[in-house]
Amino acid sequence: MPRYPGHAVDRMHPHTIFVTSLFDMPHYVRELAPTRVVSIIQPNLQPPRPEELAEHAHLRVEVHDINEHQEDRILARYRDIEELVRFVGTWNPGEGALLTHCYAGVSRSTATALIAATIKTGDPTWSAIRLRAAAPHAYPNRHIIALADEVLGLDGGLRAACEAMGDSTASLLDGAEGPLTVLRIGDEQDPSGSLPKKPGN
Repeated sequence: MPRYPGHAVDRMHPHTIFVTSLFDMPHYVRELAPTRVVSIIQPNLQPPRPEELAEHAHLRVEVHDINEHQEDRILARYRDIEELVRFVGTWNPGEGALLTHCYAGVSRSTATALIAATIKTGDPTWSAIRLRAAAPHAYPNRHIIALADEVLGLDGGLRAACEAMGDSTASLLDGAEGPLTVLRIGDEQDPSGSLPKKPGN
């Protein structure tokens, strides 16, 4: 059963990035009505496109959750992340949410969320702080982050922001799914009200 992280969700979600698992994704697409969805998961686990989404609104990034080459597994390539960056560029946060999922909602999809927040805010450090506050369990895939740093020309800024997040601070059993992550990028505080304001505000 989908798990709500202690706060209400409704269908008004501008400037919001949701992160969830493969199995909870169909439920949250129906309930949250995102305008863009990213499925960043290996080919054999790619889900059908939700009927609520137009074809142009659903991106498939077919990679495994690995950080170096492994036999019979797919390592993310530069062109995969170029495509992801282009897709995020088509998302208008003022019109609705972006939802991303991998298998468990912990690594590949939290990397996607950090990349998307960085693109839309222009601030990788602030985006990483918000992601950690919203998702104590998050552990963004480092290889995907390194590729995005290169694609975006951030000269190490995104990688440094991700590393500064440290290890996940919430324990999950091996293979367990994370709860729904709600990452707000258009207001001054995260849902718990505890996040510092964006620098300069």
